Amino acid sequence: MFVVEQATPYPELDGRDLLAETRHFWLEDADGVVVSTLRLMEEHPGGEKVFRIGRVCTKRTERGHGHTSRLMQAALAEVGDYPCRIDAQTYLEDMYVKHGFVRSGDEFLDDGIPHVPMLRSGSTGA
Repeated sequence: MFVVEQATPYPELDGRDLLAETRHFWLEDADGVVVSTLRLMEEHPGGEKVFRIGRVCTKRTERGHGHTSRLMQAALAEVGDYPCRIDAQTYLEDMYVKHGFVRSGDEFLDDGIPHVPMLRSGSTGA
């Protein structure tokens, strides 16, 4: 869904999807068709535990129903008090602010799509 909707021709599997510390969240419609996805990865830069959210996508026909917010809430419940990063599409920055993220750097292009790095600080002292 992400590759087709965003027209980003990179490999679906990047070697991180199958790692034990990677979690996948998704919502299905009544017929069992996946309509929204999110990937949560655990990272350890400098030995400190940090999470990263990516591959957030909701099927175009299913947008506006709160699916992304539901997945974000579930993922952030897993994150708990640890810091969490996301490279958000710029036009969605305000939505991620509602989930506690703040811009942490300058806008950049990823596959021609404007993004901003964002951080949700943890309360673990990390």
